[in-house]
Amino acid sequence: MKKLKFKRSGLAGKGMYIALCVGILAVGAATVAGYKAAVGSLTQNLIPDRSEIFIPDIDSNAVDNPVTNVEKDNLDAPTVVTPEAPAQDVTNELQALFYEQAKMMPVSGDILTEFSWGELVKSTGGVWKTHDGVDISADAGTSVKSMTAGTVKEIYSDTLWGNCVVIDHGETVIGCYYGLSPDISVNIGDSVSAGTVIGTVGNTADIESDLGSHLHFAVKHQGAWVDPISYIEPMK
Repeated sequence: MKKLKFKRSGLAGKGMYIALCVGILAVGAATVAGYKAAVGSLTQNLIPDRSEIFIPDIDSNAVDNPVTNVEKDNLDAPTVVTPEAPAQDVTNELQALFYEQAKMMPVSGDILTEFSWGELVKSTGGVWKTHDGVDISADAGTSVKSMTAGTVKEIYSDTLWGNCVVIDHGETVIGCYYGLSPDISVNIGDSVSAGTVIGTVGNTADIESDLGSHLHFAVKHQGAWVDPISYIEPMK
């Protein structure tokens, strides 16, 4: 008995390949569809419904309106720097005091006796002593003026220096005006300015009676006698 043999034709082989490709495509399509479905579900969970989103009402007319009275830092304002006061190199303390206020000689006249700077000089009666002020020649009755502002501290009559007025000029400076006439025109406690008339020239200082009418004018600074001329006119 003869065995039947089937010859595999080319068409049958191609059919198998076609069926295999169709299956692969079907699997791929199913995979893509599943991915899209999963992504769509995730997106819906992340993005809320538009009806649930609050959108505030905006006045379109106010968009272009300028806003005023808004405080802000003035960044363009210049920085103001206050310069420090320059350091002063004052070698003569009396010269420094000279520039603080106006000063003037109590009377105008020749200097009869200068400040002795601690040296002994002979006075009336042959007494040797320091001359702690200056004697300024002036006619009796000539107005005597305060050398600068101050407060009248003392008014008295001395057996040697005659009628005296003492003025506290501040800054530890004391002015002494000796040998005045009795017609003193200020009182203790009075405030005076530079040029205020405090009395008139006399010849009441017995210790200097040989000089004639004059004003004995003396200045103390920090309790020590100083040259009145150097204090009032330090640049001369």
